[in-house]
Amino acid sequence: MSSYDGKKLGALHRHLHAHMPSDPALRVKALESLAIEKGLVAQETIDTWVEMYSEKVGPKRGAQVVARSWTDPAFRERLLDDAGQAIKEFGFEGHATEHLRAVENTPDTHNLVVCTLCSCYPFAVLGMSPIWYRSAAYRARAVKDPRKVLEEFDVALNDDIKIHVWDSTAELRYLVIPERPDGTEGWEEDRLASLVTRNAMIGTQRDLKVT
Repeated sequence: MSSYDGKKLGALHRHLHAHMPSDPALRVKALESLAIEKGLVAQETIDTWVEMYSEKVGPKRGAQVVARSWTDPAFRERLLDDAGQAIKEFGFEGHATEHLRAVENTPDTHNLVVCTLCSCYPFAVLGMSPIWYRSAAYRARAVKDPRKVLEEFDVALNDDIKIHVWDSTAELRYLVIPERPDGTEGWEEDRLASLVTRNAMIGTQRDLKVT
């Protein structure tokens, strides 16, 4: 008869569950499998939507817009004047971009975006919003103590740098234009776009890394 070792079984249980998807992910996968089995949707259709949101509708679109603003002063002016209209030049338009405003970081100014009421987000240019952006903690603290919140994202700002907190709504959403990194003179747009991150376009990252 085998002996019972509670500690070993507990460790095995934790090890197995540490490598399993989260409960929401399991539910999504179960619903996906059921929909495919019932003939409600094809696997190819799901794959296409996933690819669109991860590779096209995701932050890569916003990165293209930022890169263009760095290389084309006229476009930058149009973007700052009417972002929703300017991004139509890329074909990136939709409900989430009809009332989009671009705000730019400068050496003495940093911009941070939050949605205190819900989680309004320009998904047409940034993809799906991150979980932390939708959390009650971020939504409340970003307004009350933005400098502290930024420190938790490893963004330490000197006291002489002013922070603007922009509160998104269903009628007005924001896109942060980060500063162009030094050492990128002469770079083409695609290469510049590869430096731009989603967090930088929300404002929870300031200094972009040159790779």
